[in-house]
Amino acid sequence: MTEVKTISVKDFTTDSGAVYEQIDIHYQHFGQAFDQAPVVLINHSLTGDANVAGPKGWWTKVVGPNLTIDTNHFAILAFNIPGNGVNDYTLDQYDGFHTGDIAEIFFEGLQILGIQKLFALIGGSIGGGIAWEMAALYPSLTKNLIPVAADWKASDWIIANTYLQKRLLENSKQPLRDARIHAMLTYRTPSSFTERFDRTFNKDKNIFNVESWLIHHGDKLQSRFLLQAYKTMNHLLASVDITRKGDTLEHIIESITSNIHLIAIESDLFFTAEEDRKTHRRGKKVKENIFYHEIKSIHGHDAFLIENDAVSQILSGIFNPNQLI
Repeated sequence: MTEVKTISVKDFTTDSGAVYEQIDIHYQHFGQAFDQAPVVLINHSLTGDANVAGPKGWWTKVVGPNLTIDTNHFAILAFNIPGNGVNDYTLDQYDGFHTGDIAEIFFEGLQILGIQKLFALIGGSIGGGIAWEMAALYPSLTKNLIPVAADWKASDWIIANTYLQKRLLENSKQPLRDARIHAMLTYRTPSSFTERFDRTFNKDKNIFNVESWLIHHGDKLQSRFLLQAYKTMNHLLASVDITRKGDTLEHIIESITSNIHLIAIESDLFFTAEEDRKTHRRGKKVKENIFYHEIKSIHGHDAFLIENDAVSQILSGIFNPNQLI
């Protein structure tokens, strides 16, 4: 694991008007120096972090030496979303932020690090929403915009699920555990559960194996995540919306100079593929270089963390070192 480093954004004002003397950004850097190679910014998912590569990285089979996003050729940067609990850093008034604010904070972080232009801006799940927000605010920031299992807005379905998550976090006796158990039902699919568990029973625990698995994930998150951090991330997830200022999606997409690669998952029950298909249809009317890719998997939303070969196959055409300009 590479070292977690810290930079600070000074005198930041949120869109809602709250002023912060300092907001810390904890980040990790993999591969080449920022001034010596094309820079790739990778935004993490809801309970993820900036540890994207290496032995315990969440994309360790996609990002690394001689892998699709090759650290021999690229400078890889990953910011922790402020308030996600890394280094015990949380936001007290998290409901005063939205993902557009996080996008501005990330952009300020790039400026502090001396990065003016990105080769690629990637994000998974809420990280993809923040990638959309950054591209909408800074249309020439990146050559390639790649939201994965993500969307430019929180749909009614996302808002409904984050509302239930909020109620669990506020009212449950074991808020992190119970919220995670519910969340896992949206990250996977009925077919994925059937393939893995097939109604098998754990006689030692006297419960179904699927129940044991859900308890395990609830306990695991409870042991590593701060309640305030989960509340923050859940709030931010519901806030994604690049059209909040009244501009149309078409106008925003038209203004973005990047190649836009939408990567959806056929069976995603959370950020559904149909929403990305709608975005692609609307975007194609105003922009030639917007592309739609779909991962075939029974595993739902989490397939972007599971189907490494499929992800790599899609990304390989974008991250071919022989085609770098």
